[in-house]
Amino acid sequence: MPETFHRRLPPLLALRAFETFGRNGTVRGAADELAVSHTVVSRHIQNLEAAIGVKLVQKSGRGLSLTREGKRYSGQLSRALDLIASATGELWGGSSDALHICCMAGLASRRLLARLPEIERFLGGREIILQPISARPDFSKGEVDAEINYLEYPNFPPDLRGEIVYRPRILAVTSQAFNEAHRHIRTASDLVKLPLLHERSMRQWENWLEHAGVVSVPPLKGPKLWHGHLAVEAARLGQGVALVSDLMAGELLTTGELVEVCRADVRLGAYYFIAPARRWNDPAISALRDWLHGFVRQCMVEPVATPSR
Repeated sequence: MPETFHRRLPPLLALRAFETFGRNGTVRGAADELAVSHTVVSRHIQNLEAAIGVKLVQKSGRGLSLTREGKRYSGQLSRALDLIASATGELWGGSSDALHICCMAGLASRRLLARLPEIERFLGGREIILQPISARPDFSKGEVDAEINYLEYPNFPPDLRGEIVYRPRILAVTSQAFNEAHRHIRTASDLVKLPLLHERSMRQWENWLEHAGVVSVPPLKGPKLWHGHLAVEAARLGQGVALVSDLMAGELLTTGELVEVCRADVRLGAYYFIAPARRWNDPAISALRDWLHGFVRQCMVEPVATPSR
């Protein structure tokens, strides 16, 4: 009888948590990607170290960093998981007719979710997988067909192609009640006196204020909510002033749930449609791109030029 081969593998959940930590560099970043708490990630890493008997991470300031063995092991795990992802992507590509679209969470929930049946009809009945994201997807793994994202400083590698769908005006918005309570606010310079709602950092507000003509931006305060749609929701609840694109704010401004505090023509980035360069003219990718341009023209007050083909 042939000799039975037994693979000696650590817990797979622990492997995935450690590899994700290695790529992100922080426990919190790994937790966000895996949609678990940071304590779960830390426990998985501890279980992995116990299972293999090797120290993989070490204390570094207030966080953790990889040891020399951890760096080597993390790189090897990433290559192994990339192979698994690539093999799975080939199966999905060969057996599924679904179009996998990654999209920033706020745009996905507030704008695209209700229009999924319309998109599927436009694509000839093709099924849609809509994945909300907070970070750029990895096209190299073959899991993603297209990405719709707001970017300020895009840098696409040769194997990807990006096209501007819309360059929005960025608005400073809050609730009716908050606006009434701060009627003295008239200019962008006055906004620094108010509670400001931030995403991951204060840099977007600093950038906006500079573009709005504030000569010297003082140190800013306010909570960091990580996601744009959470900052907008906090503004709607009267907790401060948030920045939002006119594409996202349109309906909320119409209903009066949000008001623009002071008008300024500030445009910091653009919404991009992104897809693999080799698939740019695939019928489904091209149709989705056309639908997106048409959708933006329908829902925006400010005209959008049709891109040249």
